[in-house]
Amino acid sequence: MKRILGLTRYAVVVPAFASIIGALLLMAQGSISMVTVVFEAIGNSSTLKESIVDVLTAIDAILLGTVLLVIGYGLFELFIDTDIEVPAWLRVNNLDDLKSKLIGVVVAIIAVVFVGVFVDANRSGDVISYGVGAGALVVGLAIFAFATRKENSDS
Repeated sequence: MKRILGLTRYAVVVPAFASIIGALLLMAQGSISMVTVVFEAIGNSSTLKESIVDVLTAIDAILLGTVLLVIGYGLFELFIDTDIEVPAWLRVNNLDDLKSKLIGVVVAIIAVVFVGVFVDANRSGDVISYGVGAGALVVGLAIFAFATRKENSDS
């Protein structure tokens, strides 16, 4: 019975690879969008504000892809293979490591979305409500991270 339960950890392979595939898709679409924005700006077919909003939208897709990549790698590393080659900053030893990495990327996405709203003239009336909502979300994430952190015990 223990062996069967131990094997169920491999059920994480599918969501881990699905997250990585989704990450690659979003990063590719964000990159293509960024190149398109550059060509439109060079061709003078867009205004500065339109370019800023389009660049921030592309960055938002790339950052969301990063979140999915961190989730995919983290799940694979936690459940399947701890020896996969990832940069030191992406190394995940426990769920708290994964949680803190995700919170960091989510805060970056919130900042990008807020700047996009701030710059977009069509949504300038929404700046205060977006700012308050973004601030509340960041504060909530900080409180959650603080309240659920585990002390490192070296004993």
